[in-house]
Amino acid sequence: MKQLTILLLVLSSAAIAQKKKGETPGKGFVQADIESKKQTYVQAARTIWSHAELGYLETKSTALLQQMLSQAGFSVETGVAGMPTAFVASYGSGQPVIGILAEFDALPGLSQDSVPLRKPLVEGGSGHGCGHNLFGVGSAAAAIALKNWLHQQGRSGTIRLYGTPAEEGGSGKVYMVRAGLFSEVEAVLHWHPSSANQASPESCLAVKQGTFRFRGKAAHAAMAPHVGRSALDGVESMNYMANMMREHVPQETRIHYIISKGGVAPNVVPEVAEVEYVVRHPDAKTLEDIWQRLVKCAEGAALGTETSMQVEIASGSYNLLPNDPLARMMQNNLQAVGGVSYSASDRAFAEKLQQTFSYAAPPLANAQQVEPYKTGGFFPASTDVGDVSWVVPTAGLGIATWVPGTVAHSWQAVACDGMSIGFNGMINAAKVLAMTGVDLFTNPGTLQEARKELEKRRGNNFSYRALLGDRQPPLDYRKGR
Repeated sequence: MKQLTILLLVLSSAAIAQKKKGETPGKGFVQADIESKKQTYVQAARTIWSHAELGYLETKSTALLQQMLSQAGFSVETGVAGMPTAFVASYGSGQPVIGILAEFDALPGLSQDSVPLRKPLVEGGSGHGCGHNLFGVGSAAAAIALKNWLHQQGRSGTIRLYGTPAEEGGSGKVYMVRAGLFSEVEAVLHWHPSSANQASPESCLAVKQGTFRFRGKAAHAAMAPHVGRSALDGVESMNYMANMMREHVPQETRIHYIISKGGVAPNVVPEVAEVEYVVRHPDAKTLEDIWQRLVKCAEGAALGTETSMQVEIASGSYNLLPNDPLARMMQNNLQAVGGVSYSASDRAFAEKLQQTFSYAAPPLANAQQVEPYKTGGFFPASTDVGDVSWVVPTAGLGIATWVPGTVAHSWQAVACDGMSIGFNGMINAAKVLAMTGVDLFTNPGTLQEARKELEKRRGNNFSYRALLGDRQPPLDYRKGR
C-alpha cells in the first residue's frame, strides 16, 4: 500500500510538471512509471547479463522477459516463426499498432566481470559484448510503461513487444518478418547500447552469409595422389577467384571468409573442405548481384578441381531504411531525457576503463551530451533490424551505456553492460522509447508521414523477399561455440 501511494504521488507530480512545460500528455506518466520500477529492471538486466546465452539458446533470458511482460498484463505468444526463444507480447486492441523490438543474445568468447580490467568470469565463455541484456529489458520497460498509460487513459491502440533472438548472425528478425508478424504494425521502435547518445536516421550494410562445401575423393597423398581429388583445392581455388573479384566490385563492398574445414591430415587428400563467406554492401540488390558472382567462383572452382560443391545460406539482412519523421520525433524525446550522468564511482570506473584503450579516448562528458540531429548517416556494420525497416516504418536510437570510446563486441563493453553506467543508460532508452510511443498514439499524422516516407524510399512495386531464401532458422548455429 505504501509503494502504491508513493507511485501515485510521483505520477501526480510528473503530471503537474508536464502540464507546466506544455508536453504531450502522458510523457511524464511513462517516465515516472519506468523510474518507479528501476531496481526491478536493473536486476533483470543484470540477471540476463549473467546468463550470457548465445543465439537461439537464450532459454533463461527469454523466459525472464516473458514472465515480466505476462505479469504486467501482456498476452505472450511463444515460439513464433519457428524459433523456440522468440515471442510476441501484446496488449490492447485496435489502431494504431506500435511495435518495440527486444534483443537478448550474447556473444561467444567475451566472458568478463563488471570491472574495469580484463577479468573473464569463464575462460572462453560468452558475454554481453553488444549490450543485448540492456536492450531486451529496456524495451520491455518501455512497453510496460506504455501499457500502463493506455490503461490509465482508457485509450484504444495496441502495443507489441517483439522478443527477437539471435541478432548476432542468426537473423532472428528476418524469420519474423518473413512469417508476416509485422504485417499489421504501423511503426516499430528500437534502440541499441552505444558509447554516445543519438537518434539520427542511419543506414547500414546489407549482409549475406553462407558456407560453401566442397567434396572430392580421399587418397594417400604420397602413394596415390593421382587417384584423389582435393576438396581443399576447390576451396583455395574459389578463394583465389574471389580475391581477384575484389578489384571488380563496388568499392563499398566488404567480403570476408574463413576456411572452417581444410582436411584431417596432410598425408590424406582432403575429401571434404568448407569455406564460410560474408558479403556486405550498402544496397541489398547490389549485394545479391555480388553474391551470385561469388557463387560462380565456387562453381568454377569445383569444375576446375573435379570436385562437387554445395552452398548453404546461413543468414542475410537488408540495409536499414531510414525514416525521417519517426527519427525527428525520437530525437526530440532524447533531447528531453538527456544523456547519462555519472556518479563519483561511475567516473572512477570509466577513467580506469579508458586506460585499457589502445587509442585516444574521448572526454567522459560525451556521455552526458546528445548528438545533434543529422540526415544521411551510415555505419559500416549490419543488423537484422534492416528487414523490419523495409516492411514497416522504423526508428531507433543509441544510448551511452558504454564509457565513451568503448567499441562494441569488446570485454570493455561487457563490463559496462553489467554495472550502473549500462543500467542508467538503459533506463534513459526506455524513457525515450515510451515517450515516442506516447507521441505515436496521440499524433496519428506522424504515422501517415512515416508510411509515405517508407514507400518513397523503397520505391514502387517493392515486394519483400528474404535474402536468406526459404531456409529454416539455424537453431544450432551457436552450439559448440
